[in-house]
Amino acid sequence: MTKTEYQHPLMAAYWKQLDTRFVQVEEVFDDVMAEALAVLTREGLDAYLEAGRVIGKLGRGAEPMLAFLEAWPSTAKAVGEAALPAVMALIQRMQKSPNGRAIAPFLQTLAPLARRLQSQAQLQHYLDLTLDFMARTTGSIHGHHTTFPSPGLPEFLAQAPNLLSQLTLAGLKNWVEYGIRNYGSHPERQKDYFSLQSADSRAVLQRERHGTLLADVERKLDLYLRGLWQDGDHLVPYSTAFDEIRKPIPYYDKLGIRLPDVYDDLILPSPASGRGVGGEGRGTAARASGGGAGNEGASVDAPSPGPSGHPPPQAGEGIIVSGIDRYRAALAHIVGHRRWSAAQVADNWSPFQRMAVEFFEDCRVETLLIREYPGLSRLFLALHPQPQETACDPETTSCLRHRMAMLSRALLDPDHGYLDADLLDYVQRFHAIMAESESSTDEIAALALSYVAKTRRQSDQFARIHFDDTVVDYRDDNRQLWKFIEAGDEEEAFDEQRKIEPGEEIHGLPPRHYPEWDYGSQTYRPDWACVYEALHPHGNAGDIDRLLAKHGALAKRLKKMLDLLKPQDKVRIRYQEEGSELDLDVAIRSLIDFKGGATPDPRINMSHRTDGRDIAVMLLLDLSESLNEKAAGSNQTILELSQEAVSLLAWSIEKLGDPFAIAGFHSNTRHDVRYLHIKGYGEHFNDDVKARLAAMQAGWSTRMGAAMRHAAHTLGARPADKKLMLILTDGMPSDVDVHDERLLIEDARQAVKELDRDNIFTYCISLDPRADEYVGDIFGRQVTVIDRIERLPEKLPELFMALTK
Repeated sequence: MTKTEYQHPLMAAYWKQLDTRFVQVEEVFDDVMAEALAVLTREGLDAYLEAGRVIGKLGRGAEPMLAFLEAWPSTAKAVGEAALPAVMALIQRMQKSPNGRAIAPFLQTLAPLARRLQSQAQLQHYLDLTLDFMARTTGSIHGHHTTFPSPGLPEFLAQAPNLLSQLTLAGLKNWVEYGIRNYGSHPERQKDYFSLQSADSRAVLQRERHGTLLADVERKLDLYLRGLWQDGDHLVPYSTAFDEIRKPIPYYDKLGIRLPDVYDDLILPSPASGRGVGGEGRGTAARASGGGAGNEGASVDAPSPGPSGHPPPQAGEGIIVSGIDRYRAALAHIVGHRRWSAAQVADNWSPFQRMAVEFFEDCRVETLLIREYPGLSRLFLALHPQPQETACDPETTSCLRHRMAMLSRALLDPDHGYLDADLLDYVQRFHAIMAESESSTDEIAALALSYVAKTRRQSDQFARIHFDDTVVDYRDDNRQLWKFIEAGDEEEAFDEQRKIEPGEEIHGLPPRHYPEWDYGSQTYRPDWACVYEALHPHGNAGDIDRLLAKHGALAKRLKKMLDLLKPQDKVRIRYQEEGSELDLDVAIRSLIDFKGGATPDPRINMSHRTDGRDIAVMLLLDLSESLNEKAAGSNQTILELSQEAVSLLAWSIEKLGDPFAIAGFHSNTRHDVRYLHIKGYGEHFNDDVKARLAAMQAGWSTRMGAAMRHAAHTLGARPADKKLMLILTDGMPSDVDVHDERLLIEDARQAVKELDRDNIFTYCISLDPRADEYVGDIFGRQVTVIDRIERLPEKLPELFMALTK
């Protein structure tokens, strides 16, 4: 049945709108649409299909179209549907230049990049960087028309997710700039640099890696918000690399809490150095506009080498506030505003009045935060600047910000040491108000306006402004503290769009995306393989019963072995209200209590449990086309023999009582890896499972690494002491879109290492007579090669019992 004949009218209409004849797209269209319908709005869905249609007409084959259809729903979920025009604009620029071949790697890495960047503004910076890269490295003959494609652009696009897992956009920009500046006219060296093959490429990458990336600590910060503050808003990073005039600062709005994408460790003078914490010359660390990522750094009171490689400060030299602690301070401050601040009408207030209200309100919410968690006081004071009282000359300079910063410090720090009479008066009045209650934004605003009226000076209007030690960089920009009666630029409107609701439910699971290991660059290709899972079709369960009856003699022999393997050590569980038998001692004691007039113990039963064997098993079956071949020395196909062997193995494990699952897999390029559930952990080996097993069919190729990673998700969640994954295969990992036969072998090898780190033991049963050439590279010694395939039904259960003794 073609898509134009599809029974569901909506799907037929969507297919017609896409307007393509690519068979590869047709095979996965239902599945990608399932994800798109769940994520996109009605307008977004139309734009999605139109963009897919345009990409399909570029003349670049099916790959760019497949990559876009798979990537865009998750991209839109991360950065918003409004980013699509900018993405399509870059694709069209590539198409009109000699760099058309870079469209595919750009789209292949779009989804993981979007999930890393988490905002449309961040993604736009990346698109601008890519466009600038392309313009500066595309060659020409006479300097007028671009003729030669950029040598390094495809390599850069392929490496971009790996780079942004280590760098911020600022660090990436610096790394790219170095490569273009030094290798812009050397095509081969340019390729080596942007594929991370050259020594200086890795050296510059290491140089740009420092600070704590928000993406790396986002989960910890989310737990911090939920656990301490009962707030679970979305954290959205912004880059400080592209705003040269005015650096953005933290804020929050209806879309989430906005924080810098990186915070460097901050090195502060210690009290022993003769200056107060945060005093003049208060640190040597770079600002948040610094390059990339590293570890989380040290805590406030535990100096250690920062991830940027700076040595720890010596005694009396300073303390370190780690990047994650700076994030915690910013989040705590924002939570305080969300909990206790109320918006004020700002139309009739001067900038000075608004500034004063903001400083006073910031100190009010921080005072309330410190009441709830006193340890925050040390963190806030470590990050708050402490201006010197005589640092600003009011005769020549506007000292407005200087006075407000001193007041802010004094409101939080009992040992501030300032002597100004007005400052001391308002500090006293502030604490008197806060001692009575939580106060309110209105009451604190009235105090702030009083302070403005009393301390205003003529020099506050001077153009020369004192900025040193006046920026409290963990505080937000207070945009939510103000509301305007007259519409202005300060207001932001957010329209909530409804997700599409089809007239009828369209069934299907969205794809699961898994990375794939590239042994050439020694990095992962993120979201490379698309795994579609489904329940295996049903057949006739009686066929499996007949297979078991055929091997009746073998089953009897196996039963004797199984009886020896069954755990024998029973553990008695006493004091049960309900159980398998009466606990006589407890029952007699309860009867005596009853006769004596006391309340008897109702827990007079006991039960038993088996103590000893705690194992979960996943049997993963290679269902590639080669299973349809006849086995050497047998009239049966390899598929039929595998079916018999798996049936006997499932019967054996069921007798042992071990929880186990069975699944099969095959693939048709990286875009279409099929994972078929045959038996789940919660099912017994019943007629439903036998019916699925009877319907086993072979086809396509063997993308083993992706299937193993997907199977590990369910096996890894099992509460068992030992987790065993058995892979039954008849050939090496391969697929029609991979021409380097080592690529998928190395990816499967890397998958085995990943599973081993997760305490999942993998073991391969290979039916390939040439398996010795490659299987050891993947599984090491955890493999058995069965040369006589006709004996598989006998060998497979015996092998399992030997592995699980």
